[in-house]
Amino acid sequence: MPAARFRSVVLDCPDPRALARFYAGVAGGTPEEEDADWVVLHIPGGPRLAFQRAEGLTPPEWPRADRNSQQFHLDFDAGSTWQEIDAAHERVLALGARPLDLEDREKKDFQVYADPAGHPFCLCRISEP
Repeated sequence: MPAARFRSVVLDCPDPRALARFYAGVAGGTPEEEDADWVVLHIPGGPRLAFQRAEGLTPPEWPRADRNSQQFHLDFDAGSTWQEIDAAHERVLALGARPLDLEDREKKDFQVYADPAGHPFCLCRISEP
């Protein structure tokens, strides 16, 4: 029997509203503001993401293992074809993402980006069924 049930992934950020809107654009859902320092995004068919104000946040550096490493990242299935991945790429850039690693996507089946607060996330190509 588990000790507890999973509730949320919480991202620290300087502007919870803005980061919640970014991820709503990436994964869907509507941000629900509980107060100026805490916003929740319920992703349809996915996890609950929460965004918590953290003034002076130092974003992780990718890829760095020696200090201020990524600590964690989010993976998003962006489709099974490169056309779908390319469309998702254009969409996340338009939302404010910054590319971190777009090399060797055919070998790795993913591309790495930073969200507007600097957290890394990946657009992943899912395998054909």
